[in-house]
Amino acid sequence: MTTTHAPATSRADELMQLEDQYGAHNYHPLPVVLSRGQGVHLWDVAGKQYFDFLSAYSAVNQGHCHPRIIGALTEQAQKLTLTSRAFFNDRLGAAEQQLCELFGYDKALLMNSGAEAVETAIKLARKWGYQEKGIAPNQARIVVAEHNFHGRTTGIISFSTDGDSTGGFGPFVPGYQVVPYDDLAALAEALADPHVCGFLVEPIQGEAGVVVPSKGYLAGAASLCRQHKVLLLTDEIQTGLGRTGKLLATDYEGVRGDILILGKALSGGVLPVSAVLANDEIMLTIQPGQHGSTFGGNPLACAVMQAALDVLREEKLADNAFRLGEIFREEMRQVQRECPDTVDLVRGRGLLNAVVINPSADGRTAWDVCVSLMERGVLAKPTHGDIIRFAPPLVITEAELREACVIIADVIRAF
Repeated sequence: MTTTHAPATSRADELMQLEDQYGAHNYHPLPVVLSRGQGVHLWDVAGKQYFDFLSAYSAVNQGHCHPRIIGALTEQAQKLTLTSRAFFNDRLGAAEQQLCELFGYDKALLMNSGAEAVETAIKLARKWGYQEKGIAPNQARIVVAEHNFHGRTTGIISFSTDGDSTGGFGPFVPGYQVVPYDDLAALAEALADPHVCGFLVEPIQGEAGVVVPSKGYLAGAASLCRQHKVLLLTDEIQTGLGRTGKLLATDYEGVRGDILILGKALSGGVLPVSAVLANDEIMLTIQPGQHGSTFGGNPLACAVMQAALDVLREEKLADNAFRLGEIFREEMRQVQRECPDTVDLVRGRGLLNAVVINPSADGRTAWDVCVSLMERGVLAKPTHGDIIRFAPPLVITEAELREACVIIADVIRAF
């Protein structure tokens, strides 16, 4: 009896149909079904190879399935994975020490998702505001930037200005004020309110389309926060850990957040790990029973996080991102000069970049560009309709980057 196998394209269609039938429709993915990854490359179920230029929204800075990180994962997984924080474990203290010494803080609090870390930072800022700044109970306010993206919990979307995130999900949590991004005058006015305990900001707005603020904005914001006794909460979940060419994006202006929020690449994309860092005056305002997470700080996550941080530092990935980011933007600006009607803008830092696409006369958009890129072997995703975010793993080589740039340029010229 001869066994016949369905063609790979049918297998991909079957898998996409399964997700469509049994999964929530809360994402709109490109029509590619991935089954393997290594370094900067991904392979679909048909065996076709792609350059990954999204890096799972910058979670895979260290590359897919980095052998050192996977080694730490498998070794620890055979010993101990979870105890909860009801007990001490032999991995957490060393992991916290590594985080604190690397970033220069007294204390670290490990969580899982980036959104959990943001919620943790908000709670810390409020508690500090009541205990240390003397804000009246339930009156603490946090200032945020317009077009922000910090997650999609009901608490976080309470200060989102994105209609897709907020529509139909109210009522929302009070206690927030939205000011324009990259506007120090508006920020100064908002921080003058004595009820403000924190300013939560992305050093570069990633989901908004890799919006880089003016030089001096972050330093000015930090100065205003000190002037008004307000905590600066820096969300480096996407911009941190080498992505922008520095360990943290705030390093470009010598700024240190009072509360630092990390996630995504903290585990090299292997499992959910996030962290909030602060000094004792802030972190110790929260006492036992006031905040926690069953999985936060689990031994498996700690082992993976430590390996991921070692890879980031020892392989000098931030330096690589800085150097190759300059090359990528110059290549894309050359395409912009050749195709000014198609490419409106190129911006970014390190290997976090965006190309703004003008819709074509026949109605094609950035989505169509991404579909064409996929067909040519480069995976990227549009945001806000006209912006393509390009963010490959930081382990990419110059030769690989230039090879991908040729494909991107060809697709845009054809568009």
